[in-house]
Amino acid sequence: MRFRLTLLTAALLVSQFSQAKAALQLPEAAAIADSATNAQGSADYLALHNQVQRSLIAAIKGKHDKIERSQLEGAKQGKPLTDTAWLKSGGYDFDKKANQQAGIALLGAFSTLPESILAQNLATVENINLNATTSLRQQALIDAEGQNYLYFLADALGPRLGQAFVSAYNKGELSKAAALIKASEVSTSEAKKHFDYKRPFLIPANSIHLVPDNAVVNDNHPYTADGGSFPSGHTNAGYTDALLMAQMLPERFVPLVDRGARYGYSRIVLGVHYPLDVMGSRMVAQRNVAHYLNDPAYRKRFDEAKQQLRSALEKECGMSLKACALVPAKTDPYAAKSMQAFYRFTLTYNLPVVNAKPAPLVVPEGAEVLLEAALPNLSAAQRRQLMVKTALAGGYPLSGNGEQSFWQRLNLHDAVSAARR
Repeated sequence: MRFRLTLLTAALLVSQFSQAKAALQLPEAAAIADSATNAQGSADYLALHNQVQRSLIAAIKGKHDKIERSQLEGAKQGKPLTDTAWLKSGGYDFDKKANQQAGIALLGAFSTLPESILAQNLATVENINLNATTSLRQQALIDAEGQNYLYFLADALGPRLGQAFVSAYNKGELSKAAALIKASEVSTSEAKKHFDYKRPFLIPANSIHLVPDNAVVNDNHPYTADGGSFPSGHTNAGYTDALLMAQMLPERFVPLVDRGARYGYSRIVLGVHYPLDVMGSRMVAQRNVAHYLNDPAYRKRFDEAKQQLRSALEKECGMSLKACALVPAKTDPYAAKSMQAFYRFTLTYNLPVVNAKPAPLVVPEGAEVLLEAALPNLSAAQRRQLMVKTALAGGYPLSGNGEQSFWQRLNLHDAVSAARR
């Protein structure tokens, strides 16, 4: 045990040193996000990407000859993708209203941000949106229209496991996981009403370019969105899905967490959300997933869904999940070293520190459950220590009181990467 702790301490020191390096600039972050989209021309990864797009379009289209824009709003998982009967039979109360109010409280620091931060918030989304490549925009459209499905998670699994995932998902073999994961998303609608913040493309004199749809409906209709901007509902859904799948497939924990961050980036590419919207939704999703995983009644359903998913994927792969999850570095963009820098970038989007004397970082009770599946050999105390040691520096926007500060500063990518070195 002493040897293991020594290695952990050394890894933490390396992680803290690397965090001190200069932050990514917007063009560098865009290039990394784009590399995760096209995988530098990897034939296997591009085949997976095309399979995801085709499957999503087929699911939305259903029995129709083509997708009509009016179909998008009601497009969601149905049979055979999801087992709602199994989910309802457990009678679990997700207590959505209470969790929505907890989310509003968690994001309360937004209301005290100075105008200078809000101005930079807008300038950042304008920069990312206007300079996005065609492939970034197409991926953002696929992410947006696929919100009610789990197809996007395949990207983070690598070509072999990703293709197995899409195949098993389409056949309804992951139906319990699909039902539970989507039911675990806590709507941001009440928070949007509470904060009442206009979307970037509605701000007077903005320079946002609304992206024409040439990827899903393919009618060149400019993608837009209604309702409030803060926090991002799509990001909340995407990050919740990615976090829960990471608990079920810890072999791909870091890539899945990175996919959650990449999903949020897509909302900015489309010009419908600000960095603060995405950052806030990451905080809320982390809190909600930890809350559910600490509930024994939820955990019972979760374990059933996890077992179904892992058994189905192992059968589909024709080998162990450990083997199926292994991907050559050249075809694994979500495990590339550059993704560590990208994930750190998405914690702040280079918005400046607003509080020179931030609250001390204290790990909320039970938060360490988020690292349990990925780091089963560490004790709860060691996981908590890891969260503190790899956390983002304090004082950035949305990190107000102790709880707000923790969920804003939490860096799951670095925590798991540091312990696994």
